[in-house]
Amino acid sequence: MHVLRSASYRQMPWKNGGGTTTEIAVFPQSAMEGEFDWRVSMAVINEDGWFSEFLQIDRVLGILEGKGVYLSISGAENVEIASDVAPFGFPADAPTYARLIDGPVIDLNVMTRRDRFTCNVARLKSAVPMTWDLTAHTTLFLAYSASLHIHDGSDSVQLGPKDSVVFEGRGKAVRVVPNDLAESYMIEFNARDR
Repeated sequence: MHVLRSASYRQMPWKNGGGTTTEIAVFPQSAMEGEFDWRVSMAVINEDGWFSEFLQIDRVLGILEGKGVYLSISGAENVEIASDVAPFGFPADAPTYARLIDGPVIDLNVMTRRDRFTCNVARLKSAVPMTWDLTAHTTLFLAYSASLHIHDGSDSVQLGPKDSVVFEGRGKAVRVVPNDLAESYMIEFNARDR
């Protein structure tokens, strides 16, 4: 269990210079921009514009706050990404234009290097305890709108809003206890066989 407090998250400019990103976690931890195998981050989108492109990277996008965005990916018809729908996956190296639905949003970005990792991103909204069996190489829980108490059978931690915790390895059962009606995210990473 590795706890990541929101006060320690790293702020960095977008690759295309159009805004700033809050990096929650990255692997390897020493990876420079664009050299990661996977990364979890949040960003504010204040205006319509192009997403940064990352070669050989896949992206999953969710909306944490705000109405949402319409995405045009490689010139295709708009895809609506909203706060009440499941996160949406697409290639991060495809030209992608975002148009705000109704005002600024805060988004969740989960990116994986296509030939090395896959990911699963689940949006959880609950006021009752949940139990998750850890089945991935790496699992990250992000508390967003309220505090969570996390138990893994041997240790426990209280996560405040926007804090996160990372588990390495499979086999444990994790108990997630919201302090209120809480929106949180469970992100799983699995290494591809080579």
